[in-house]
Amino acid sequence: MKEKRQYIIPIFVPHLGCPNDCIFCNQKSISGQMKKVKKDDVRRIVDYYLSNLKQDDATKEIAFFGGSFTGINIEEQEELLSAAYDYIKRGKIDSIRISTRPDYINKEILKRLKKYKVNTIELGVQSSNDYILKRIGRGHTFLDVKKASKLIRWYGFKLGHQMMVGLPESTKLDDLNTAKQLIKLKPKMVRIYPVLVIKNTKLEEEYNKGEFEPITINQAVERCKEIVYQFNKSKIQVIRIGLQNTQIISEPENAQSDVVAGPFHPAFGQLVEDSIWYDSIVDKIKKFNVKVKEVEIKVNPQDVNSVIGHKKENIKKLKDLYEVDIIVKPDETIKLGKSNITILKTYTDFKEDEQILTK
Repeated sequence: MKEKRQYIIPIFVPHLGCPNDCIFCNQKSISGQMKKVKKDDVRRIVDYYLSNLKQDDATKEIAFFGGSFTGINIEEQEELLSAAYDYIKRGKIDSIRISTRPDYINKEILKRLKKYKVNTIELGVQSSNDYILKRIGRGHTFLDVKKASKLIRWYGFKLGHQMMVGLPESTKLDDLNTAKQLIKLKPKMVRIYPVLVIKNTKLEEEYNKGEFEPITINQAVERCKEIVYQFNKSKIQVIRIGLQNTQIISEPENAQSDVVAGPFHPAFGQLVEDSIWYDSIVDKIKKFNVKVKEVEIKVNPQDVNSVIGHKKENIKKLKDLYEVDIIVKPDETIKLGKSNITILKTYTDFKEDEQILTK
């Protein structure tokens, strides 16, 4: 049975409820949302999305992103939640998701969220290293993450985690260790965000003083790729890699962008997915006991672009580094993420053809 597609209706509540400023954070820039959200805004946003929904049978979820939802004034929380819950009662929305801090989770809060049929809670974790959490001004420890995660799961919510790579003084090993520590807490889903230097943040001040150097795009792709491998192996869904491209979250060269520096790419998640496919193809080709010249790769139609790579990067690299020509063919019978590779020509065949032509 084909799984229903899920539609997320995002509602941003920037910096509401957040007790402090992390050095990398400017929620207004990250969310693109400048004003306070009220119940009428919830209704307007949800009605707009529902009126433009093409698949009426898809599952639909209202998601309150940004800030720290459970740190908002209780009356304001309930105003927003009740506006969203009204759509659930009328059968127009299936569930609600919120994003918050681990130190703003307790039994009372979770009982309130249950009342409004909240289904998923995402925690901003960022790192499992307490030194790094203190360095970036998070205001909580990893012990808070452990306690909150266990409570969320115990109360029957779906648990999500958000982590960052390339934080100040965070090494590749630190980032990989964060992924390993999160896996132990058994989230259903994770988001991975490479650190960007955003305007009007403490990190921008550090960057301008030469006290912080962001990792490169290639470094970010490699780190995220290894982290994705870990989550995939543990059957934890990676639902996003990198910030969403918006008018003000775009290339630093763009005059309207609030990104000063860092590994930004409008299709960063795609770069990571492409790199994972590249490694998979190379690994399979190396297992052949002959020098391969040309192969045909059959994949699910949805995987074709990832196999080819951004701007055909994977095809170019395979040609340049391994002298292998790739023919990619869509095949709906092949499952997502799987491939079927067939050798079309080896270098032995090629040499034999050359000998025939020269005779």
